[in-house]
Amino acid sequence: MSAISDALIITQRQLRLLTRVPEVLIFSTIQPVMFVLLFRYVFGGSIDTGQPGGYVQLLMPGIFVQTVAFTLASTASGIAEDMQKGLIDRFRSLPISQSAFVVGRTLGDALLNVVVLTVMGITGFIVGWRPSTGAFQILLGFLFLLFFGYSLSWIGAIVGLSARDFRVVQNVSFLVTFPLTFLSNAFAPTTGMPKPLQYVAEWNPVSTMVAGCRELFGVENQFGVTAGSFPSEQPLITSLIYIVLISAIFVPLALRKYRKSFG
Repeated sequence: MSAISDALIITQRQLRLLTRVPEVLIFSTIQPVMFVLLFRYVFGGSIDTGQPGGYVQLLMPGIFVQTVAFTLASTASGIAEDMQKGLIDRFRSLPISQSAFVVGRTLGDALLNVVVLTVMGITGFIVGWRPSTGAFQILLGFLFLLFFGYSLSWIGAIVGLSARDFRVVQNVSFLVTFPLTFLSNAFAPTTGMPKPLQYVAEWNPVSTMVAGCRELFGVENQFGVTAGSFPSEQPLITSLIYIVLISAIFVPLALRKYRKSFG
């Protein structure tokens, strides 16, 4: 219980920083909103989906998943910045749980995603996004998004704890997240890719999350199935498996890394 209490205090610290440095929250929401507007009005007219309601119905789940995937980069950057400022050294002198810092940091990023997804959902509604399922399925879709982003934040924690320079962390994080999001079915059909890349995209966790969210939001015509694989036929189950696997692997690794380096 003391470890949970310590982690919540670290989370509270991170949330207070958002009120004192509101630019972090503002730019965290502006970037995904900008992506929505660009893809909706610049690229949307050139992609024929055959989907009732148009490209925006396919676009919004992709943008949602891309945004929570970037949690990896924000967690990595935040931890690296705290390391450079010597904050972790100060925490080491306090009688708190060794895992509190990493757990509190990832929880704070997860709560920030709640705000960002809310703003994006409102923006999507303004530009024409209309989920056609019930409230339960829509809520379940957003819960899937939050848990997916939270699992990826633990990968970011390892990156942030491993790198020696804040700028290196940013570059490494984007090298991971950009291929994940664009080598997927998030914004365009995978059928136009070379055959080997089609299979990579099909098994990409981002693709399964996007397909699962589209299913929960009531999208009728998904971008075509390319490999006829289990992920394309059961995206929700596959996404849940990915979330559990990523968490089971990287949560212990991140905690071990922190304890080994700063314990």
